[in-house]
Amino acid sequence: MTTRTLAVVAAGLSTPSSTRLLADRLVAATVQALAERGVEAQVHVVELREHARDLADALVTGFPGPGLAAAQEAVTGADGLIAVTPVFSGSYSGLFKTFFDVLDKVSLTGRPVLMGATAGTARHSLVLEHAMRPLFSYLRTLVVPTAVFAAPEDWGVGEGSGAPLSARVERAAAELADLVAGRRASAPADPLLGSPSAQELLGLA
Repeated sequence: MTTRTLAVVAAGLSTPSSTRLLADRLVAATVQALAERGVEAQVHVVELREHARDLADALVTGFPGPGLAAAQEAVTGADGLIAVTPVFSGSYSGLFKTFFDVLDKVSLTGRPVLMGATAGTARHSLVLEHAMRPLFSYLRTLVVPTAVFAAPEDWGVGEGSGAPLSARVERAAAELADLVAGRRASAPADPLLGSPSAQELLGLA
């Protein structure tokens, strides 16, 4: 079985946190989706709250401490990334942004990314599109089409209350698994492929 690595960046501040809970669900669904594609996943989780002081130091000095450097290496060396942040003041958290600010700007080029966010109200759901997607576009990553947002009502215990969130999680995980496993859809065939060249048409070839 082929092996791929997944890095998880979780920016939750509390223990436990809904941000980590969403990250864990995305990981479990992605690991399962990869297994269905014949790929075994190794998962490395980076809890940013554990690196808060190192991140502040790195932002000022330009040099990460040993713990932060190991976290950066886990993220930049992974085959796929799951990044989940709480929403503060209508955007991703400062801790989340700082982690990506202190990374080499080309270290994630071409990396498949699944984005997730949590907040106290569904009114913040557009943070995925107006803040997170531009960030990862700037870093030249390959962001999967489906991003996953979870508000308090998505964690309900009533019958069927978690169904929409579960469906989004599974869809996003399948999209990430396709990219990580190298199962992207083939590009459409070039309609001119195989046609004679201009030289051949003129009898010059």
